[in-house]
Amino acid sequence: MSMAALFDHLRDHLPVLPILLPLVAGALMLVFDERRRMLKIVLSLITLAALLWVAGALLASALAPEPGQREAIHVYRLGNWPAPFGIVLVVDRLSALMLALAAVLGTASFIFSLARWHKAGPRYYTLFLFLLMGLNGAFLTGDLFNLFVFFEVMLAASYGLVLHGSGTARIKAGLHYIPINLVASSFFLVGVSLIYGVTGTLNMADLAERIPQVSAADRTLLEAGAGILGIAFLVKAAMWPLNFWLPTTYAAASAPVAAMFAIMTKVGVYVLLRLSLLLFGGMAGASAGFGTDVLFYGGLATVAVGLTGVLASQSMPRLAGYSVLVSSGTLLAAVGTQNPSLISGALFYLVSSTLSVAAFFLLIEVIERGRIAGADVLAVSMEFFGDMEEEADPVKEEVGVALPLTIAVLGCGFIACTALLAGLPPLSGFIGKFALLSALMDGAGVRSAATWVFVGLLSLSGFATLIAMTRTGINTFWVPMEAMLPKVRRVEFAAITVLLGLCAGLTVFAGPAMAYMDATARMLNRPSAYIEEVLAVARAGLPAPGANREGGH
Repeated sequence: MSMAALFDHLRDHLPVLPILLPLVAGALMLVFDERRRMLKIVLSLITLAALLWVAGALLASALAPEPGQREAIHVYRLGNWPAPFGIVLVVDRLSALMLALAAVLGTASFIFSLARWHKAGPRYYTLFLFLLMGLNGAFLTGDLFNLFVFFEVMLAASYGLVLHGSGTARIKAGLHYIPINLVASSFFLVGVSLIYGVTGTLNMADLAERIPQVSAADRTLLEAGAGILGIAFLVKAAMWPLNFWLPTTYAAASAPVAAMFAIMTKVGVYVLLRLSLLLFGGMAGASAGFGTDVLFYGGLATVAVGLTGVLASQSMPRLAGYSVLVSSGTLLAAVGTQNPSLISGALFYLVSSTLSVAAFFLLIEVIERGRIAGADVLAVSMEFFGDMEEEADPVKEEVGVALPLTIAVLGCGFIACTALLAGLPPLSGFIGKFALLSALMDGAGVRSAATWVFVGLLSLSGFATLIAMTRTGINTFWVPMEAMLPKVRRVEFAAITVLLGLCAGLTVFAGPAMAYMDATARMLNRPSAYIEEVLAVARAGLPAPGANREGGH
């Protein structure tokens, strides 16, 4: 076989590699005990590098549709069985974007963990790779049952990771996190069972065709199943009032795990975005728009709770946790509108907020090494009650404070996170929020009260974040550096720099990025291309493409 033919054959199988690579590498590591740590690190880094390459190749392929295709949608048929009879993996613009985001975030978080966290508990490398496998599978799968399978793989790995490093706080958080997600998994199964009982299929494209044909007598049962299924994803997306577990869990988790959890919340948003437009969009007949009001108003309530928590937070980890709620609520409200312009801005905001929150979680870990335990609470108490010590003589006080390079770099990183999370210009956080506000205010006519509430909450959330981050920054950096300076390793600096650098790159290349998001939003609102591509073989009654080759695709 020539090199060109080998490359073409490998390209045909790219969609399955984001699942196979972490699965095989993670399983192989179980053979070796914890003393072979260097071998596991090398194998993990090779796997992550391969995932980055595959994600980049799939993202590039999503940009270039083949001749005659409206969209670059690649369907991988496992076992050469066509949908809806067999399992399919589907790569389109949205799934390629999420795969790339997961690969970048996974690589940065893992590199950060090499400073010390990878040694804090057993089987860290396997759990980390299995988490990536579950994430990638959830983004790629084309049917609800395998979505459940990958969802459970992701959750099972997260159960071990949330407890990684032990400690009372992590055990308490795990006692909340694990039972809640087990209940959500039960809702998932019940919802899927009801939908299958009514439609006779779980393939997403096939469901999109059958839902408009469901009889009026069965439609109530179908929508009940969809509502129960939606609860499972709303728990993961942390919509109010199902989000009480998130701030505590994310604050208690180790820094690299919390950074990865920043994208786990987006899995729920991804699935809700995918299913709401594919199954209950304009083509769904009597069920068109089902659940959109819940998403919109629930998202607004989540933003309100998140910004209140941001203002009330007296520690940086909880501040970051509530920032996740603000991000998640904003995205849910945008999905609930089913407005292509708003969804386009929401996708840009999703990428920017995920990278910035993850960078903030990593930065918090480094900053807090040089701080006294409970310093945030102490600072707030001093602001309220006043400093009881005598004022120092200004003549005797030394003018100026030494500013070591480490603190200067961390301070710059904190300022960047503040600008990104608060949506200050000119960084990508501002561009994402501006795109959302522009879409909300666009169009003629009188705008609804709900639109003005959304605009107000978006503005208030940025203002609340700016206040909270400024207060935290003053209490952290604007003090005499009498405490021991934090020791930061190069890999930690590198991981944080990469995430913040990507946000800067998203700012510089905002035009091409927004064009990609616009095309993705239009594709999601016109799902006919997705449905036709997935079901093309079954409709034509032909063997799957590549059936004459070993393995097929």
